[in-house]
Parts: sequence; structure tokens; C-alpha cells
Amino acid sequence: MNIQIYGSKKNFDTKKAERYFKERKISYQYIDIHEYGISKSIFEAAKRCLPVETMIDRKAKAYQALYMDYIDESKREDTLFENPSLFMTPIVRNGKAFTLGYCPDIWQEWN
Repeated sequence: MNIQIYGSKKNFDTKKAERYFKERKISYQYIDIHEYGISKSIFEAAKRCLPVETMIDRKAKAYQALYMDYIDESKREDTLFENPSLFMTPIVRNGKAFTLGYCPDIWQEWN
């Protein structure tokens, strides 16, 4: 398994995801999505598994600051990619499989 956790230091579900993998002694790579963002290729791969609308954190401060409710759907994807603070976290990746949020049932199947 090659686990990557794209998360936020302040997000409770990100901390739970890290704890899940630590407790099972499964190595993972943590990427602070707010600091480093997400690469275009990873974003494109994630879109195949997760709808873009579910990746948007509607409770984020940036959501209202960028007037996301009023942005045309065709531009929402670009706005999300350009503003990593809009991502819902954690996004957990194992190869071509992605999950959004705390999903221990799915992660267990990855073993």
C-alpha cells in the first residue's frame, strides 16, 4: 500500500485518519493540502473517484470569501484547484483509489 493523506493540521478527521494508519502500523505520507496544495495529476485522478462538488468544503472561510455559491459550475473546479483551503479533508489516496473524510471501512478493504 502506498497511502497519502491530503489533510489539514486543524482538521479532526485528518487526525483520526492519521491515527487509524499509525495504529495499524501502515506507513503513509502526510501532505498539508492548505500549505502545499494538490498536484494537477492527483486532482484529475481524484475527480474520477470523487465528485468535485463533494470535495468543496462549504464551511471553509474561503468558500464565502470567494463567493463560491455564485461561481459558474464550469469555473468552480478551477477555483477549487487554485484555492486549496476550499478542499474538504482528508483526501486519502491509495494508488488509484481515493476516499474523502474518515472512511475506516473502505481503508480496511485496502489491506
